[in-house]
Amino acid sequence: MAQGSELKRVLILSASAGTGHVRAAEALEKVCRMTGGVGETIHFDALSFTNKLFRDFYSKFYIRLVRDAPTLLGWWYEKSDEPWLTDRMRLMFDRMNTQPLVRMIGRLNPDITICTHFLPAEIISWLMMQGRVSTKLSIVVTDMDFHAMWLSRSFHRYFVAIDETREHLRMMGLPASRVTVSGIPIDPAFSEPFDAGAFRSANGLGADRPLVLVSAGALGVGPAEHMARILTLLRTPSQVVIICGRREGLTERVEQRLRESGVKPHLRFKTVGYTNQMHGWMRVADVFVGKPGGLTAAESLACGLPFVVFSPIPGQEERNSDHLLEKGVAIRCNELTTMPYKLDALLGDPARLASMRLSAVKLARPHAARTVVRTLLRGDADDSPVTVEEKEQEEMARIARKR
Repeated sequence: MAQGSELKRVLILSASAGTGHVRAAEALEKVCRMTGGVGETIHFDALSFTNKLFRDFYSKFYIRLVRDAPTLLGWWYEKSDEPWLTDRMRLMFDRMNTQPLVRMIGRLNPDITICTHFLPAEIISWLMMQGRVSTKLSIVVTDMDFHAMWLSRSFHRYFVAIDETREHLRMMGLPASRVTVSGIPIDPAFSEPFDAGAFRSANGLGADRPLVLVSAGALGVGPAEHMARILTLLRTPSQVVIICGRREGLTERVEQRLRESGVKPHLRFKTVGYTNQMHGWMRVADVFVGKPGGLTAAESLACGLPFVVFSPIPGQEERNSDHLLEKGVAIRCNELTTMPYKLDALLGDPARLASMRLSAVKLARPHAARTVVRTLLRGDADDSPVTVEEKEQEEMARIARKR
């Protein structure tokens, strides 16, 4: 609960580059609306306040790289992961293209601003240093690792996924007291009471065999059709649910591929398009197969769900994968041809599955959104922003330098 009786106006800013940043913001918005001490909650996609060319650069161009040139994306991720390396040029470019966003923030004058993407965070930080807003800026990192682009010259608090990331920021020189290990915010539905039997029954699922949940991601980026074909070769009696996402025609193509491949009697397949019931599918699944985006990883952990990593995006998803593998939550399949072999081995080893579930539960932070909101409403020692001066930036870059 916030100190005193004054209700806080909370502004949440995301960016629709992928879906994870927006989903994290939506989770925070839900919790804010359920929490006392918040007078008004406003959530905007920061890119909606920019011109079409800039918007396409951040969103459509990113998806194109994921689909067609992931190696290039991974190269840039590693190349730019040095504190303040591209900061000045990027800030100038973003300021030129976000003037409507700047005006909107000035009009709202929020008490608390939460950013789930580095673009609005750097704009708010710049406005704070210019003395144009007096909001408390908090930055919620939506992957397990921390990329240098998340660094802001002025802020009040960071929220990160794991202890290791907090230690990384502390070693670079940020005050540990301003970095909270919250986990990645996910929809409160992942921790609410749930009737697994009713969900299975409503979706035609049996309890007589394990359920393998395959996700092409919300945007349907991934080899879902080939995955469907290869999974018809599973030997373990199973039911396979394939979530196809928003990509136009993908569900129909997957179903066509299943018909062409022929499904054996010991297997059952079900296809699902875009769904807002991912919390249900994950909570009835025995194994999850997909790409380890930050939100997807956090959701699977909240459900105690063993993860089979396939085709992670070079960069942030590779790093998320490393953490899941290190903690014993995941296995990795590098070749689609070996997916049936690896799944059969995993499904045939109940002790290993149980160990992976236990490891997932230990790493999970299903109440991350609540932790973020409650921490900010406490209004303790965060009145003054942390400002990273130029000399401190140079030292930070020296400490973190990889080359």
